[in-house]
Amino acid sequence: MAITLYTNPMSRGRIARWALEEAGAEYDVVTVDWRDKPAEFLGVNPMGKVPTIVHDGVVVTECAAICAYLADAFPAAKLAPPVDARGAYYRWLFFAAGPLEQAVTSKAMGWSADADPQKQGMLGFGNFDRTIDTLEDAVKAAGDGWLAADHFTAADLYVGAHLSWGLQFGSIPKRNAFVAFVARVQGREAAQRANAKDDALMPAPAEG
Repeated sequence: MAITLYTNPMSRGRIARWALEEAGAEYDVVTVDWRDKPAEFLGVNPMGKVPTIVHDGVVVTECAAICAYLADAFPAAKLAPPVDARGAYYRWLFFAAGPLEQAVTSKAMGWSADADPQKQGMLGFGNFDRTIDTLEDAVKAAGDGWLAADHFTAADLYVGAHLSWGLQFGSIPKRNAFVAFVARVQGREAAQRANAKDDALMPAPAEG
C-alpha cells in the first residue's frame, strides 16, 4: 500500500507523521514549501493545506480524519478501540478537532463572546475556559491511563498533539494534568521517531 505524506515540519503535518509512525506504515514524504507549493500537491488538495495523505489514490485531509483513517487502515496498531466501544474515542478525537481548536484559535485572534451568553451558544466551543476545564477533567479522569480505552489510541495522539503545541507556545494553560499527559504521549517511541524526522527537515538557523 503506497502512502504519500505532504507536510512541512513547521505545521500540523507533524501530527500526521506521528500517526503514520504509530501505525507502522511505510510512506513517502513530500515537503511542501509555503511559497512554492508543487502542482501535484495542489492537484490533490486545492486548499493547499498540510497535512494531506494519499493512500493508494485515496486522498485524506484534516488531521483528525487522517488519524482516524490510519487507525482503521492499520488495525494491527490498535489505534482505535473495537467498533462497539468507540464512544469516548470519537468524542475526544473530535472534541480536539472542533471545540478545542476553535477555542484556542479564537483566543489567539482576540475573539470572545464571554460578554454575551447568547453568542456563546452560537459557538461550537461556548467559551475558552469551559473548553479547557472540560478537557482537564477528562485527562484527570484518565489518570495514568488513556482517554478512550485501556491502551493508547489515535484520540490520545491527537489530543496530546494539541496539548503539546499549546503548552509549548502558551496558548493552553500549563495545568499539571496536561503536563503529565504530554510527557506520557511524547515519551512514546513513535512520537520520538516522528519528531526526529521532522526536526531533521527544519531550516538551519541563520548565522550572524
